[in-house]
Amino acid sequence: MDNNLNVTYLTLDGYVEVHRYRYLYFVILFTAYILIICSNSTIVYLIVIHKNLHEPMYIFIAALLINSVLLSTAAYPKILIDVLSEKQIISYPACLFQWLIYYSLGCSEFLLLAAMSYDRYVSICKPLQYPTIMTKRTVCILLVLAWILPPCQISGAVTLSADAKLCKFSFKGIICSSAVLKLHCALSRLLYVYGLVVLVNFIFLPVLFVLFTYIRIFIITFRRGREVRRKAAQTCLPHLIVLINYSCLLGFDLLIARLETDFPPIVRLIMALEVILYNPVFNPIIYGLKMKEIYKHLRKLFCL
Repeated sequence: MDNNLNVTYLTLDGYVEVHRYRYLYFVILFTAYILIICSNSTIVYLIVIHKNLHEPMYIFIAALLINSVLLSTAAYPKILIDVLSEKQIISYPACLFQWLIYYSLGCSEFLLLAAMSYDRYVSICKPLQYPTIMTKRTVCILLVLAWILPPCQISGAVTLSADAKLCKFSFKGIICSSAVLKLHCALSRLLYVYGLVVLVNFIFLPVLFVLFTYIRIFIITFRRGREVRRKAAQTCLPHLIVLINYSCLLGFDLLIARLETDFPPIVRLIMALEVILYNPVFNPIIYGLKMKEIYKHLRKLFCL
C-alpha cells in the first residue's frame, strides 16, 4: 500500500467468510447494536424522568450506560460497513481517531466506576456527611473529569503516532486499538512509556481505588447488622461485577495488542467482540435487575 495514502487494512479474514455470510453477520451485529442503544437508553430514560432516581448513584449509572452507547457507536458503524464491503480498509487518520475515541471511552468507564465506588463509600461509611460531600457540584466535577481526562492524555499518544513512519499496512483486528503501534517502522520508546503511564493512570489506579473502597465498605458493614450488609451488597455487587468483567476483557485486549504472539484469528474476533458487546449489552441488565428502584420502574414501564 502506498505510504502517501496512509491506509491500513482491518481484516476480517480467518474467522468468517465475509463474501459468503456477510448479510447474516450484518444482521447479527446490527441487531446487537440496536439492542445496546434501546436497552441502555431505556434505563437512562427512567433515571431522567423519575425524581426519586435523581441521586448521585443513579446519575453515575446513567453516565456509565451513556458511555457504553458512545463506545459501541465508536465501533459498530465501521464494523457494519466493513461486513458489507469487499475490502475492509480504513485511512490511517481515521484509524487514529477511532483509537482515540475507543480508548478514551474505555478509560472513562473505569473512572466512572471509581466515582461510583466513592459515592457508595461515602453513602455507607459516612451517611451523615453524605449530603454535604456528594453535592450536585461534586457529581458534575467527577463526571467532567471522567470524560475529559482520558482523551486529553490519550491524544498525546495519538499525536505521536500520527508523525510515525509506517512500514506495514495490514492490521489484524476489527477496530483500531493500540495494536496500531505494530504498523510503525520502529517502536518508539517514548510511545511505549507514554502508554504505560496512561495504563496506570486510567486502569490500574481506578481499579485499585475501587477495590480499596469496597474492602473498606465490607469491613465496616461487617461490624453492623445483617440488614446493613444486605443493602451494601445490593448496591455494590453490580458495580463489582461490571468492574471485574470489564477489567478482564480490556486487559486481555491490551495483552493481545502488545504481545508479539500471533493469536488465532478466532481468538482475536471473540475478544474484540466481547469488549464492544458484553458490557454494553449486560450493563443495563445487571443494573436493571439488581438495582431495586430501577427494577420497580422497569416493571411499571413494561406493565409486569
